[in-house]
Amino acid sequence: MSDEKLQRGFKKLRELGSKSPAEDLKIFDFVPGFGQALVEYEFCDIYNRPGLDLKARQMVTIAGLTALGYAVNQLHVHVRMALKAGCTKLEIYETMIQMAPFAGFPAVINALKAAKEVIEALEKAS
Repeated sequence: MSDEKLQRGFKKLRELGSKSPAEDLKIFDFVPGFGQALVEYEFCDIYNRPGLDLKARQMVTIAGLTALGYAVNQLHVHVRMALKAGCTKLEIYETMIQMAPFAGFPAVINALKAAKEVIEALEKAS
């Protein structure tokens, strides 16, 4: 793990709206190295690949997390990031609804509720 990869990952996280990526990762302090590995792999190696812009990456991420059906905490994070990347509320909701034939209605209902919570909180704060 290189400091350069970590810094590139933090830069991408800030671009997606994380005000303090290092602070956000303190939740992983009980497992040394996990937060750093997550930032380096996901936000440096994957998010900096060519071929998709940040908006498309966030829509794909939301679709995948929706399909899992249980990743509510991660959906909270990625819905905020999707909005920061330029996704509209409608695009987020429709991306989730698109997963209904593949992931099932319970998974989509969980995702829609998570997105609604994030969007309402952000609207209330602004």
